[in-house]
Amino acid sequence: MQAEENIVVGLDIGTTKICAVVGEVSGGEINIIGIGTHPSIGLRKGVVVNIESTVSSIKKAVEEAELMAGCEISSVYAGIAGGHITGFNSRGIVAIKGSEVTQHDVERVIGAARAVAIPMDREVIHVLPQEFIVDDQAGIQNPAGMAGVRLEAKIHIVTGAVTSAHNIIKCANRSGLDVCDIVLESLASGEAVLTDEEKELGAALIDLGGGTTDLAIFSEKNIKHTFVLALGGNNLTNDVAVGLRAPLAEAEKIKQKYGTCIIGNISSEETIEVPGMGGRKSRKLPRQILGEILEPRVEEIFTLINREIYKAGMENVITSGAVVTGGSALLDGTAEIAESIFNLPTRLGKPRGIKGLVDVVNNPMYATSVGLVLYGAKNRPTRKFRIRDGNIFNRIMSRMKRWFKDVI
Repeated sequence: MQAEENIVVGLDIGTTKICAVVGEVSGGEINIIGIGTHPSIGLRKGVVVNIESTVSSIKKAVEEAELMAGCEISSVYAGIAGGHITGFNSRGIVAIKGSEVTQHDVERVIGAARAVAIPMDREVIHVLPQEFIVDDQAGIQNPAGMAGVRLEAKIHIVTGAVTSAHNIIKCANRSGLDVCDIVLESLASGEAVLTDEEKELGAALIDLGGGTTDLAIFSEKNIKHTFVLALGGNNLTNDVAVGLRAPLAEAEKIKQKYGTCIIGNISSEETIEVPGMGGRKSRKLPRQILGEILEPRVEEIFTLINREIYKAGMENVITSGAVVTGGSALLDGTAEIAESIFNLPTRLGKPRGIKGLVDVVNNPMYATSVGLVLYGAKNRPTRKFRIRDGNIFNRIMSRMKRWFKDVI
């Protein structure tokens, strides 16, 4: 049995699969010692729509991870996604009380930047500091101890629907798990697949999931913009099912086995066998039809993401290029389509910075769950929370304090 305080578990509650990854922290290194996955039934577009089915899937994924890791899992870092997630930038200004910036001043300026009107049905999930400005000196990461008169903070606030966040915690609690923290899935994926150079220079991370496509833009080692698009791999499967008149389960298998986003890569002689519905005979169709179905949908997803990048004014920030990850990124030709639409160098993102079962998790579909482990190892909580807590996000400020202690 492993020592519990060295164990970090990431739980990716996705639309198509639920994945639990167990990491052991030892001397600054993270060893992946267990992994469990189970098909997800109770979610739609990243949001829980059936509590019982989700709880059942979580239990099975966690049991599998426990068997492989040889330890009991009691607490997890859970990922959150869905069309209800919104991120926006805010800034705050305070006067420095003494002759130099203290920790209290830093907390006050973040509090001032956080003082924005948020609707009653939304909760703050993350408060992510981007930079501090002391007088007119910009680009400061940690202002504590600096001399000055005026302190400014630029932060990125991520909010989500209260009910969606509560339902994720409720599902974990009913599976016998405490939730250490709820983490935006694109933020977690960024921890797993981006290099320090990419985060510094500027990169766009696109996480192609089953129900949603998440965008996170990093620059100067901080997150600058977040966006969730309610389109994903399930839309591709539906398109295949409708276009080929095949059952959904078979359409998913056909997409995974024969699917490609680039029609030019398919020979005109290639054929695929499509099972009939309702006892009808199976048919043989040209494989090119599959390409004609998938290519426009993948182009549409990347075009909408590209539009969001321009709308946010971030097109000149992502100098190092784009990184595509997530289970749907495994579709042949995804990175090439992304490169042509973004007009940027694009690569496929796989988890990095880990040891242990590297061969098992060396796949874009595990980016979020491995990223949750890496995030959890960096941000160990002072306490866990359950659904009965009055405000599940009342630890935001204490998390900020810990963040600054780590920087100092």
